[in-house]
Amino acid sequence: MNGPELNSPRARLQALLSIPERQRTDAEWDELNELEIMLAAGNRPGAPAQSGRSSGTAPGDRPNPGGGPRHGKRPPRKFHQRPRKRNTP
Repeated sequence: MNGPELNSPRARLQALLSIPERQRTDAEWDELNELEIMLAAGNRPGAPAQSGRSSGTAPGDRPNPGGGPRHGKRPPRKFHQRPRKRNTP
């Protein structure tokens, strides 16, 4: 095949993806992984920088509509047994 410098990275990625998985060499797997990382949406030039928060407030600063602190856990669910059916003659 042509070297990566002759093809665009996207064309090289397509060429590597066209090779069946069982027939790919370790070098081809490594190149495929590098190309996928390089071409990922978050790594493209001009992509918005990702931060841990989407807004200016921390998760703990938002009011909890249910009342008290949640600490990330839901209260345990209560299960009740149904009453047994009576055998009517």
